[in-house]
Amino acid sequence: MARLTLRITGHELPGSACGEYRHIHVGTQRGRDPDQLVSADAADAVFEIPVETVTAPDGTADFRGPYVQGRRGERFIYLTWGELPPGGTFAMFRRAKVFLAELPEEALAGGAVETCLGLTDGQGMPLCAAIRPPRIAWRLTRTDG
Repeated sequence: MARLTLRITGHELPGSACGEYRHIHVGTQRGRDPDQLVSADAADAVFEIPVETVTAPDGTADFRGPYVQGRRGERFIYLTWGELPPGGTFAMFRRAKVFLAELPEEALAGGAVETCLGLTDGQGMPLCAAIRPPRIAWRLTRTDG
């Protein structure tokens, strides 16, 4: 098992009022719960996500951890969007999947990788659905191996 840190820097956030939504925040999803919430008015949103890499029985890389979602071979991290009014609770309205299969192979031994990602889609709304290259590109920043 190796420890890996994913660092996602989101820029070009859509703003806290977008479409029919108000008080918009974006964060990661830890299990079923939102985590690391940032207002969509922020200049940037930086998320640090710990992941463990393991070798599956078939010899391929697999991922574990409280932020990891999906089946083996299709693992991903959610970026979750929701409304968070003052004094209220977070109400998710859309999510984006960041697939772990896109990570550089060198990172699987442990270390850190980072990516910068625009978080507004072509219609001016919060980015959602599957995020794959060329929209996302990971860069190895540190190895532990």
